[in-house]
Amino acid sequence: MNIHEDIQEILRRMIDTQRYAVLATNDQGQPYTSLMAFAATKDLKQIILLTERRTQKHANLKSNKRVAILIDNRENSGTDTKDAIAITAIGEAEEVAADCCANLLDLYLARHPYLKEFSLLPTCAVVGVKVSSYMVVRQFQLVVEWRTGQ
Repeated sequence: MNIHEDIQEILRRMIDTQRYAVLATNDQGQPYTSLMAFAATKDLKQIILLTERRTQKHANLKSNKRVAILIDNRENSGTDTKDAIAITAIGEAEEVAADCCANLLDLYLARHPYLKEFSLLPTCAVVGVKVSSYMVVRQFQLVVEWRTGQ
């Protein structure tokens, strides 16, 4: 197994087991973070999020598409420096057009069925993040980047 296959396996395992991530947006130079339920496409090239259109994060996404998403498996224990994995997905976010979002929304709701009612609100936006790269940090300081080839 080469390093890229290993990293892809780590990414898939983390994305399959972690249900929430931290979305980082930008408001005129001020970082802004939000805890989000997420799903990802099988090829790892896109992360799907839902948000209300009346939120600060949605306003931030409209003014600056560039985002970072942190996915980690920490347990708040002393062994986290050795055992925890943190992944930062870097990409561009955009609300998905209504005629294109059915498959992405189905993927999201298969992972988060308890958010179906929220997804049906007229103010709910399906946001797709086109991931350009993932930074994977293991064992506290072992860092590897994987580019999606978008």
